Amino acid sequence: MDQIVISASNLTKTFSGKEVIRNCTFSVERGSIYGFLGRNGAGKTTVLKLLLGLLKPSAGTASVLGLDRDNEEILRRTGSLIETPVFYEHLSAADNLRLHLAYMGIEDVGVEPTLCCVGLPATGSQPVSTFSLGMRQRLAIARAIIHRPEVLILDEPVNGLDPVGMKEMRLLFRRLVQEEGMTILLSSHLLSEIKQIADRVGVIVDGTIVQEVEMTDIRKQYPSDMEDYFISLIQGGAAHV
Repeated sequence: MDQIVISASNLTKTFSGKEVIRNCTFSVERGSIYGFLGRNGAGKTTVLKLLLGLLKPSAGTASVLGLDRDNEEILRRTGSLIETPVFYEHLSAADNLRLHLAYMGIEDVGVEPTLCCVGLPATGSQPVSTFSLGMRQRLAIARAIIHRPEVLILDEPVNGLDPVGMKEMRLLFRRLVQEEGMTILLSSHLLSEIKQIADRVGVIVDGTIVQEVEMTDIRKQYPSDMEDYFISLIQGGAAHV
């Protein structure tokens, strides 16, 4: 598990003269779950968009599966959930997934099993307009994994889910890594989520990665006050590197 499949080197993004991402450097190994931890507004979503080719860097490089410019190829080989998902409201969950597959030029397979996977079995012809926030989030995850991508890039994937749903998604993500060999990069402002699922954590403060650390090392070093360790990093920023 030593092949790097996602990487950023000195990644910088400026909007209207303001640097929102500054010299951001990190890497994700194949077959691992990398947790991107930071406060709301720290720059997590912007970094994910840069990786997917949805934004162009002002400086530095971002690469997924060795691709740094071909947005179409990146999107075909990855699954993603970025910001609030948008669906065809009048269509069912299954029809939304079928349209997504058709758009990507992929054969219509595995729609019902994928919906079962994310906890949306037997939603039938129910239009997405009637779905709760949690159901929409489950459908967004289904859309990200329906084509069995090599890499999943997920922005706050448990947003809107109750504790049972959060646990179900954790188990699903682990299974996708262990059984299907996927690599997952997920962002969250919830330490409780990151520490339960990530193999490695990158802490982002004001657009910069201030620390990359293996979760096993942190559990050994701070068995009882892991939360205090991360909070000190997030509050202190680069001073704690």
